[in-house]
Amino acid sequence: MRLNLKQTLALDYLEDNTTSELEYGGAAGGGKSVLGCYWQIKRRLKYPGTRGLIGRASLKTLKETTLNSFFEVARLQGLKAGIHFKYNQQSNIINFSNGSIIFLKDLFQYPADPNFDELGSLEITDAFIDENNQIVEKAWNIVKSRIRYKLDEFGLIPKMMGSCNPSKGFIYTRFYKPSKDGTLPADRKFIQALVTDNPDISIHYRNNLLTLDETSKQRLLYGNWEYDDDKSVLMGYDKIIDCFTNDFIPPGTNYITADIARFGKDTTVIGLWSGYRVKLYQHKGLSVTESAAEIRRIADSNGIPNSSIIVDEDGIGGGVVDILRCKGFVNGGMPLPEPESPKIGAPDKPNYLNLKSQCYYRLADRVNTSGLYIDCTDPTIKEMIIAEMEQVKQHNMDKDGKKQVVPKDKVKELIGRSPDFSDTLMMREWFELKPKYVYIG
Repeated sequence: MRLNLKQTLALDYLEDNTTSELEYGGAAGGGKSVLGCYWQIKRRLKYPGTRGLIGRASLKTLKETTLNSFFEVARLQGLKAGIHFKYNQQSNIINFSNGSIIFLKDLFQYPADPNFDELGSLEITDAFIDENNQIVEKAWNIVKSRIRYKLDEFGLIPKMMGSCNPSKGFIYTRFYKPSKDGTLPADRKFIQALVTDNPDISIHYRNNLLTLDETSKQRLLYGNWEYDDDKSVLMGYDKIIDCFTNDFIPPGTNYITADIARFGKDTTVIGLWSGYRVKLYQHKGLSVTESAAEIRRIADSNGIPNSSIIVDEDGIGGGVVDILRCKGFVNGGMPLPEPESPKIGAPDKPNYLNLKSQCYYRLADRVNTSGLYIDCTDPTIKEMIIAEMEQVKQHNMDKDGKKQVVPKDKVKELIGRSPDFSDTLMMREWFELKPKYVYIG
């Protein structure tokens, strides 16, 4: 067995005294699973009596894919099943002749175990999670917290390796984006592995990738992290990007929308609208009264009445609504009748789970038809907005029933924070749904 240059670099990181987390991936065919299995085998043989973990979102898929890579790597290293190691299909444990073991683990977040309590008593030395874009960040963190077994005995530090194809979620924000921006912490490393880095890959494999649709080709062949092949996504990536250059959107009636947070990690975001042109203001650590005062300042400066201000009324936002006497947005409220429009909505009975879902679907239609302009020059804020808009997805799309979007808590798990910007954008649709009253003198 031979390692390519990027696999060798990754192995150097996995054996140093600094790197605690390594993400290796970027395209199909880059040798991700092979590297992870090779590293796990090497660690188990080098450090007798230690415990590794190989995980994936689905144990069934792990056995059908990653485990086969393990057997192939073991064969190439001259290891024989039944002699050098034994695989127990019932316990899902691989036992080595020197007392080391590897646990095979299902890391999907099941409703019955949202906090991964099943892993609570686990003690391991290191871990490799294959296709870790398919798990939630909490699973990654829980596994990392269990790495402590025999570290001091062998002078080791906690080590985790993940592998994946390009995706939007916690891998993007935890590894890829900081690596791209040069802000990756010293204990984390990211290596972009492409099919062209693998000298042993068949030419037919690459040719097959060339026949894929454009989104899949961008991700799996070229390792482009800005494309998402999730069929539940409601807004196209290119259309989201267009929102920052759609300067042709005409001005109109002024409104304010606001998503309120107090202290903590989340932020208060206030949107100042002119028609469907918006300027977003982010504030950290504001109290309820300070948030209300800032909204009042913006409203007074732009001549916006209380009836044209709406604030997320769930949670502490209700306090701002009480202070300002403005409109309150209730996410779980009943959908409103759709006004007649050739592009957005329909006059028939709305088939949405709640008001939030209805407004997000309308916002997605508006974005996809080039009807929104976001005035933003800050690159960091722009990336945050894009990341949140990409997580606006249809929830339970394979089930019959009313349309709904992925819940906020799930989005927070994927991007590591609350979608404050996209929620602020979404609430603007409320003003289009409410009946317009015209005074007749």
